[in-house]
Amino acid sequence: MNPGLGPPTETFTFEGLACWQEARRLRVLVAGKIVRQLPLQERQRLGDQLLRAARSTTANIAEGYGRYHYRDNCRFCAQARGSCFEVLDHLITAVDEHLLAEEYLAEGRRAVISTARILNGYMAYLKRQARDD
Repeated sequence: MNPGLGPPTETFTFEGLACWQEARRLRVLVAGKIVRQLPLQERQRLGDQLLRAARSTTANIAEGYGRYHYRDNCRFCAQARGSCFEVLDHLITAVDEHLLAEEYLAEGRRAVISTARILNGYMAYLKRQARDD
């Protein structure tokens, strides 16, 4: 894939994918800002679930990319999209249970929707590529 050009760069890895970059922003938002707002006891409960779901978004995109097959890649992207919406559900739960302010839900919702939209576009591209093969 990168013969004789030295170590891989983001051009030759999943890091160059807009969907991975957006999912990374979601993960960083969850880990660096939102989980820290939860009460200490909930950081170990709901915070752990939030982090797992957010981390799953980037991990699934990366794993799908590494499969080098359009259908496999699309399947992993669908998993990543599901994890995005799992993050949103956990954020809604945190607000419903008065563990998180509405502003963090709004920010998280925007990040989830943005990530899901870009993933949908990438998945449509993958499906077209699979049909063309």
